[in-house]
Amino acid sequence: VFLLFFTTHEELQTLDVDDAFFSTPEDIAARALQPQGGVNFIRTFKKQTEDQAINLPPNLDELVKSVNYVQSPDNLVWQYFYNLKGSKEYRFPGGIFQWARYRRNSTGLNETEKIFSESLNKHENTLTLATLRIFSNQLGQPHFHFNANEMGYVISGCGQAGAIASSGATVTFNIGIGDVIFFPVGTQHYIKSVCDEDLLLILAYSTGNQLETLRMTEYFHATADHILAQMFFKEQDEFKKFPKASK
Repeated sequence: VFLLFFTTHEELQTLDVDDAFFSTPEDIAARALQPQGGVNFIRTFKKQTEDQAINLPPNLDELVKSVNYVQSPDNLVWQYFYNLKGSKEYRFPGGIFQWARYRRNSTGLNETEKIFSESLNKHENTLTLATLRIFSNQLGQPHFHFNANEMGYVISGCGQAGAIASSGATVTFNIGIGDVIFFPVGTQHYIKSVCDEDLLLILAYSTGNQLETLRMTEYFHATADHILAQMFFKEQDEFKKFPKASK
């Protein structure tokens, strides 16, 4: 089972090998591929009524004799493959993040991480991917991203998500296994677990650059106490009751 994310907000357009083949005039395909038997051999190919990208032939064992291939060198594989489950865990008070992302500062990265990170950054319209585990009844605090839309898929657990809509209204909704969530760039949002089990999501961000995130604890404490006092009509000393943000 694969979970796929695509970097487009338009209708996804896909052309399979068999579709391209059958859309090519027989004589052109024969001249390009030069098979034994020429155009007559090309004419032995018949387009199936079902999409073969989804429906495999019932006699697949008879058709396929060998599926062996040579593994590519690691330095090539690492441009396209990353072991996210086995990567470093980044813990926060309510859970754990694991990242497949670009990082400007490559200090401390192993060779695999460096190659994958650079590969993401050099391609346009790529993705940053992450897993987010929020412990039972814990919170992924309110935050927003300056440079990416965010989409997520719930693998296990159940929770509640909230976002500040463009109208200024707060939108809250429940999420469970198989649900997809979407937060446009610049939208403050939060996710919390409301089950006895952890809430686990796969998240995709529409950026190949280093993800830029601002959390509520960061922007709240970065605002001077006397400014907060004016905004909230509370005495300045009251804001000393908020603990400083932790990394």
